[in-house]
Parts: sequence; structure tokens; C-alpha cells
Amino acid sequence: MKILFLTQIVPYPPDAGPRIKTWHVLKYLSEQGYTITLLTFTRQQEEKFLPEVQKICKKVISIPLKRTKLYDFYSLLVSQLKRTPFLIERDYRRSMENAVSEILRNEKFDVIHIDQINMAQFIFHLRETPLNSKTIFDAHNATWIIPERMKANSSFFIRPFLSQEASKLRNYEEQIVHIADHVLTVSEFDRNLLLPDSNGNLFKSKIHVIPIAVNTQELLPIKRDCHAKQILTIGSLNYPPNADGVRWFLREVFPIVKVISPNITLTVIGKNPPKDFFTLAAPFGKDITITGYVEELNPYLASSALMVVPVLAGGGMRVRILESFSRGIPVVTTSIGLEGISANNGEHLLVADDPETFARHVVYLINNPAEQERLANNARELVVNRYDWKSVLKELISIYQSK
Repeated sequence: MKILFLTQIVPYPPDAGPRIKTWHVLKYLSEQGYTITLLTFTRQQEEKFLPEVQKICKKVISIPLKRTKLYDFYSLLVSQLKRTPFLIERDYRRSMENAVSEILRNEKFDVIHIDQINMAQFIFHLRETPLNSKTIFDAHNATWIIPERMKANSSFFIRPFLSQEASKLRNYEEQIVHIADHVLTVSEFDRNLLLPDSNGNLFKSKIHVIPIAVNTQELLPIKRDCHAKQILTIGSLNYPPNADGVRWFLREVFPIVKVISPNITLTVIGKNPPKDFFTLAAPFGKDITITGYVEELNPYLASSALMVVPVLAGGGMRVRILESFSRGIPVVTTSIGLEGISANNGEHLLVADDPETFARHVVYLINNPAEQERLANNARELVVNRYDWKSVLKELISIYQSK
């Protein structure tokens, strides 16, 4: 079976949620004997990782992508004129469209796998497109809910744009659901968000839930200092929902933590930390460390008591939580952070949505090593049984082979 696989990012290294999901899908398909042609946008810093991807794909075609503020502004104007989502116009490149058209003229594929919403425009163009291949739209999550949720913590001036973008994305995703042969989401919550308002039941059978999975054989429990006083948070900080969550923790939660227990410290790891993080951290001196991206996480994991995953907006599943479960790291998160993961508050992790309760959960865990161990053991068992990549992705093969 020949697959044309379109992705918006080079799916290696698997160091962030979308990359982890896409890498495991590609690796699994390759292990099942499928022949994969990958068409991917490539940033300059990603080029060095292409040889790793070529090990599991028969052919890799990379299209350069560079974002600039000027092009973003142009895309914003185009999206207003065309009434299309900014997110889609921002990632349109004629070079990608031409590459897709050329390869479809010259080769026949059994399946076209479209990874994330940004790439759908290069196959569907939001109209009925005659294709001789089965089309699978891997949505990951319902994208429209992200700007919708971001409104609550955004300035008055940005809210109208977020409302408009949410509405455009919802309409765009609904059209894709109509056109694609199959749609994949990572949670039942996202599946329901993608169902059209009218006649939603007609499309329910084509939307499949395949959760994000992790490699529990590689991500083994790490030996931690159970008496550590360090909190750790990890995420791609150039992704606005991640940055907003950490900003909330810095501004509203950590000050309460320090009042209750002054000896607790915080380390923030993630690419491209916003400048205001350093301003918020300044009053705490050396008690907050902002590292940026780090190559090796193990030393930080080993010296931390727990992981905090403060999420106020977003969709899909938090891979950071699944990876923490697999590594035996206790977790404190929010209700939105837990979405899509079948874990229970008080059994596998602790959950809180207001700053004071969140802070008290953090302090409680740091002061109770036995509770850290109990939650970590329960969480590890859960992720091994329900979220290991090789068992989760078996359903994908049945979708590929269906008529």
C-alpha cells in the first residue's frame, strides 16, 4: 500500500506533541510494511533532521517554509478579504501546492494522509476534488476551540479577532469533515466538536478517535530525588496556549506557592520563552530558572518533585502528561489539561483550576514523597495499559484497509 503523507512540520525529533504523534504514526506504518512518500514543510533548523525521517520513508520531499511578521500581516489581510482562517492563509505556499499537484499527476497512492488542518488546503481546496485515493484527515484536535478558549484570558482588543478566527476555523473544519473519507481525532471531546451542527450523526461513523500515544518501552521511570523542592514545567513556549498557561502559573500560582513554602523553586523549559516571562520571574531571583530549549531533559526530571501542566486553553491531548506518566513523574494540571486522557483526579494526578487550589496541590505533593510515589506508580500503569503507541495505533491499520 502506497501512502502520500503531508505534514506541516518535520516530524523529528519527537520533542513536542504534534511531532510525537506524527512520528509514531509514520514509524508504525513503516513497520507494517507501507510505502510512504512524505511531503513536508521544512524550516531551516529542521533540515538536519531529514536523514532520520528518510530512514522510514521511501521518499521525502521538503518544501522550505519561513514565517515573517510581514508575511503574517499579509496573510491576515488576505484572510479578511477571503473570509478564510488566518491559520490557513499563513501556511499557504504555492510551492507546496505545486509539489502536491505534480506528485499526484505522476503517481497513484492508495491513501493520502493529511496531518493537521494547515495541510488540508493542498488536497481539498474546500471543494469536491476528484481523487483516486482514500483521504484521511488527521485533525489531531478540533482547532477552532483553541481561539475560542483563548478569549477568556486575552485583552479586550484581541477578542473580536479570536471570535472571528474560531468561527472561520469551525466552518473550515466542518467542510473538511464533509469531504474527507475518514477523520482522526485524539479524543471523544474533539470528535464531538468536529461534528457538523446539522446532521452530525450522519458523519459520526467517519470520525475516529485514536489517542496520542507514547513509547512506554523507551520512556521508562526515572530515578528522582523524592525530597526535591523543585517544580518543573515543559512545553513549546512559541505556542500561545502553552505560553498563556505558564504565564498564569508565574503570575497567579507560584506567588501563592512561595507564601506557603518559601523553599520551593521552579524551572521552566521550552523553546522561545516570551520576554515577559523573565519580567514575571525577576522578583523571585534564583528561585525561578527559565532555560529555553534543552537537549537533555533527564537531569531536570531527576531533580524535580513534580511536573506542572498549567493549561487554560487548547485542544486535543497533552503529550507532556503522558510522557510524565511514563517517566514516573507526578503531575498537577487543570481540567483542560486533563482533557482526552482517561486519568482520575486523586488517583493518577492532581487537578485544579483556580490558583489557590493549584498552589496547595503543588505544595502538598512536594511535602509528601509517599503521595508522589503512589500517583506516579498509578499513572505509569495507566499509560502502559492504555496509551502505548503500538497498541493504540492498531486501529489505524483497520481504517487504512477499510473500503
